[in-house]
Amino acid sequence: MTDAPSHVLSDDELDVLELALGDALPASALAAALPDAPADVVLTDAENTPLARLTARTGDRSVVLEPLKPMATAIGPQWDAAVRRPAREVRAALRDAPGDGQGAMGLLVTEVPTREEVEVAVALAAGAGAVLVLVPVARRAPEPGAVGAPGLVRAARSLAATVAEDAGAQVTTAVVPWSGRGGATLDETAAAYGAGRVEMLVAHRSPATAEGVAALPRVREEAVRALYPPASAAEVNRAASGARRRGAVVFFTGLSGSGKSTVARALAAELDDDGLETTLLDGDEVRQHLSKGLGFDRDSREINVQRIGYVAALVAKHGGIAVAAPIAPFAAGRAGVRALAEDAGAHFVLVHVSTPLAVCEARDRKGFYARARAGEIAEFTGISSPYEEPDDAELVIDTSDVPVPDAVETVRRHLMTLLAGPPSRT
Repeated sequence: MTDAPSHVLSDDELDVLELALGDALPASALAAALPDAPADVVLTDAENTPLARLTARTGDRSVVLEPLKPMATAIGPQWDAAVRRPAREVRAALRDAPGDGQGAMGLLVTEVPTREEVEVAVALAAGAGAVLVLVPVARRAPEPGAVGAPGLVRAARSLAATVAEDAGAQVTTAVVPWSGRGGATLDETAAAYGAGRVEMLVAHRSPATAEGVAALPRVREEAVRALYPPASAAEVNRAASGARRRGAVVFFTGLSGSGKSTVARALAAELDDDGLETTLLDGDEVRQHLSKGLGFDRDSREINVQRIGYVAALVAKHGGIAVAAPIAPFAAGRAGVRALAEDAGAHFVLVHVSTPLAVCEARDRKGFYARARAGEIAEFTGISSPYEEPDDAELVIDTSDVPVPDAVETVRRHLMTLLAGPPSRT
């Protein structure tokens, strides 16, 4: 594995890899989606965990995909193992489902279903026997104002329950990692999951319903104009557009393997789903971009943390939420980040993920701790470089005792209490 060059996958490329590992796409489709990758390459996530090896054979021109380590998951309904299953498993389960042997009726839920689309889904499912509700979701954050993956999956599962009850069908719900890359259409991907006939529900949206959905952003402004004379309406709308809540920096610190990145990513997804503009600054990803070229000596670590703090403060200064998850082993560096956030007028929440070193070592997916103890990695935090435990953290969470969903909710509740304060103005 170590003799091959590596390629760090983007969120969109991770979606394609997940489809290929689940047999929804051939390995050649993954290779086509990575035109700049070497012919023999180890594919990693942003944390440099080796996920798979992709090899193009020159003899028979075939492409081989070898899984190496499990892909990282997060929390939220889109990560529920009951619905996020490999295509091969969903397809196999549907082989014995009632029907005419032509595959399940596939219902593609690409937008939150309207009442009209729920009625259409029930009608399409009537007499189908087996129905497959497919929910394409991407790892990347949604566009501002759009319903994200958690909300779309919740709405789709509610639709599935209604179809099962009203149409008397056997309904299976499947989340499909979908970035639009990989060369396959949604219909072709649905077929790989076991669907026969495929219907995209949004395509059944009537012009009147489509117009109503498109008009939603204008509803408040029109209501204001109906209530106030023009001059007053202008002032009310101006005040609404100018007022915003204070931004916030949520800064996780802890040893490698403590769970801080997992909690941070899940928190960012929850906040996005709440409609808050959230930027995730994870330590490994920052190292590949903002801090590329820096080493791991003390000075380089401090510069890395300072850069993260500076960007986080800029995000928060303009009312956004920055969630950062570096190791940040030194008290001085963390204090500097706090000062930057507070100088920007933002809330600052320091979360110490205090998971014990022994637990972190046991979780190590990348083998860093073993290499550090063998002397192969110099200045590794917790082994050959110190970690200065914070005494000023707003929250302390040990993920060996606290499940990730509970940890996320603890941080989210604390943050929401801060954000519920009066709005700031610029």
